Order: sequence, then C-alpha cells, then structure tokens
Amino acid sequence: MGIGPRESYSCSPAAACASPPPPPEIDELAAQLDRARADSQLATDAAAATPPPPAAQALTAVASERSAHAQVLSDELVRMVGTNAPTTTATSTTAEPATAPTTKDVIAALRQSADSAAQLAATQSGYRAGLLGSIAASCTAAYTVALVPAGAPQ
Repeated sequence: MGIGPRESYSCSPAAACASPPPPPEIDELAAQLDRARADSQLATDAAAATPPPPAAQALTAVASERSAHAQVLSDELVRMVGTNAPTTTATSTTAEPATAPTTKDVIAALRQSADSAAQLAATQSGYRAGLLGSIAASCTAAYTVALVPAGAPQ
C-alpha cells in the first residue's frame, strides 16, 4: 500500500494552521522568571524599609542580582519561543501589605527560589542547566552570606 500525495499531508484545516505546543520547560522557566521578578521587588521594598545602611545596601544588591536573573531568564524564554517571554502569573493590583517586608522575608523567598532553581536545573541539560544552577547558587550565597546579620549563626 503506497501513500499518495494527498494522504501524506492529510491534516485537518485547523491542525494545518496551528503551531506546535511549546516545550514543557517554557512554563517552568516562566515560573522562575516570575519568582526572580518577585524576589527583586521584595528586596527593593525591604531595602526601602531597612534603615541601617549595610543591610539596605545588601538588599539593594540582591534586588539587582534577581533583576539580572529575570532578564537572563526572559532572554532565554524569548530565544525558545521567539516572542515576548511568557509569565505564569498575572500582575495584580492588591493593596500594599500592612507591614513592610523584612530581610527575613527576603531570605525566606531566596531559599525557595534557590531550591526551585536547583530542582529544575537537575532536570535540564546544557545552557539551561547551567543558568538555573547559577541562579540557585546566587540565591544561596545571598541568603547565607550577604543577608545574614553579623554574629548570626549560619
């Protein structure tokens, strides 16, 4: 039984126009992008509410690093998808929290981000694995070294 010209290209009209679904890692990287943006904003807010200069400077540095992580993740998503980087959550316009975030809040967020990036890195290969591993290491260094108060146990 041979396949004729019509049979080799038999697709429904709807399927012929549809693009293939994005790779599953798109959603995972978009979640990392959202996390990096949220961490950067959290650290910025905490720095604004933290009076001692060394702590505020460390929080500002963390915000800058997480912003850089967001940019690199966005660049990778654009490379993979070919359009603007998707995100997993929509921005909301909820009221400001009653209390400003603290360094402890930033440390907790960075712990979660480091764990999440490390777990995802273990499932990736090549550039993406290295990128995620680097992000995990940066987050870990930030919460274990840069943001730990002097004299606090590590």
